[in-house]
Amino acid sequence: MLLHQQFVRSAKKHGKKLAIIDKTTGSKVTYSRALIGALIIASKFKKYDKGFIGIMIPTSAGCTLATVGALMSGRIPVMINYSTGAEANSRYAQNKCGFKTIITSKALLEKIECPVVEGMVFLEDIMKSVSTGDKLKAALKTKLPVSMILNSIHKGDENDTAAILFTSGSEKDPKAVQLTHLNLVSNIVNFGGYVDLNESDVLLANLVFFHIFGLTVNLWVALYYGMTMVTYSNPLEYKTISDIARDEKPTIMVGTPSFFWGYLQKSEPGDFKSLRLMVAGADKCPDALRDGWMKKHGVTLLEGYGATETSPVITVNSQEFNRPGSVGKVIPGVQVRIENFETGEDCKTREVGKIMVKGDLIMKGYYNDPELTKEALIDGWYNTGDMGYFDEDDYLWHAGRFKRFVKIGGEMVSLVKVENTLEQFLPEGVSCCIVELYDEVKGSIIVATVTKEVNKTEILKKMMDVLPNIALPRQFLVIEDLPMMGTGKIDFRSVTKIVEKMVSDSEAKG
Repeated sequence: MLLHQQFVRSAKKHGKKLAIIDKTTGSKVTYSRALIGALIIASKFKKYDKGFIGIMIPTSAGCTLATVGALMSGRIPVMINYSTGAEANSRYAQNKCGFKTIITSKALLEKIECPVVEGMVFLEDIMKSVSTGDKLKAALKTKLPVSMILNSIHKGDENDTAAILFTSGSEKDPKAVQLTHLNLVSNIVNFGGYVDLNESDVLLANLVFFHIFGLTVNLWVALYYGMTMVTYSNPLEYKTISDIARDEKPTIMVGTPSFFWGYLQKSEPGDFKSLRLMVAGADKCPDALRDGWMKKHGVTLLEGYGATETSPVITVNSQEFNRPGSVGKVIPGVQVRIENFETGEDCKTREVGKIMVKGDLIMKGYYNDPELTKEALIDGWYNTGDMGYFDEDDYLWHAGRFKRFVKIGGEMVSLVKVENTLEQFLPEGVSCCIVELYDEVKGSIIVATVTKEVNKTEILKKMMDVLPNIALPRQFLVIEDLPMMGTGKIDFRSVTKIVEKMVSDSEAKG
């Protein structure tokens, strides 16, 4: 099963139904029109080099159809992050994957003040070049039986790469993840079956498509099942998203906890009451956030877990099986084992170890990086780099990145656990991030960064009841705006750099 071919089947089946309600441009696109648009774009893309083609367009009907059109034309979409350093990311993608053409938008470049990079082609110009003949030809083609349309577009194999996405780079330079049609389709089917997705669902699609959560669960899930997707280009416009939810009555929404905090604060009671499924991922979901959604909107916020390399969903809580605090049960078709980080053996129940994943959802590998691929994939098992454990009922509990564990006094301390504990005792509206500061003489020390001044003595007293002494923060520093990735995750790499500079500046002052 190939993604672009499944789109054709959905479009033929749901012709008059709305495929996309684009709230940024105010346009509404039926499945029939979406198919015409994708066929036109596919024909226009044929003049560009074969192989990779960059896509750097905000979440919209345009980005959706450009992504589908790329696959229909036999090109592989390389999804480029425009939220942080668009120019540098464009050049990085071109160099890493060895391609030239990037489909982008004039309006986007103006908005983010990004210069035109060599190889950039504007979607606006492509659409202007569409003739009446192009439209007629595509419209006539859509009247053909499904098999004939499929014959006229790129065929390919399920093991072909369907997208290149870049890891967030919160710890190192971004890696180019190759995801195949099989990877993405298996994840859509297994996740969709587990949480009961169907064509009558309306999906609020406001995540960026250059992040796997957005690409799979916003774009391809909607088109695969024949849903209506309601797109909006900026997930940070909390009030606007809340208004859209009230007006369009979506039944499904996914996002990061930081986005869900924003929607909770800016929404009116009942704005989101139409949701039957709401899943938070990409970061830990605090209890206070879950409680807030239930109180204000009567909606259960479920937590899931995944990775770019796993297409992304590995585990998720569902309405039927929900254990708040855990990241849910493993979805069908996926294997997960917890490996002891010293012996390599399987961990016992509740024993924390490395989360290893196997199944059709696992990436083909990192593009042009055999060494890193070899490190990440061992006998078909993907090492997530995350730590966690299973409880007695097979719910997975996430304990943080392996890199966010530090050895202090011979003990492994989870910075995420310290963060979760600190969060419970912070005043409302104060966020935190825990980082490790390494000192050659003193070894590793734990530093708490908070967005406002807090009563450290009082908080540490409370934390002492929960954590051992070695796990308590030795310093509290105020960083009013904690740096975020475009995906809504805290950028630990940047926070650590800020902390190192603050500490060295204060030592220099004596």
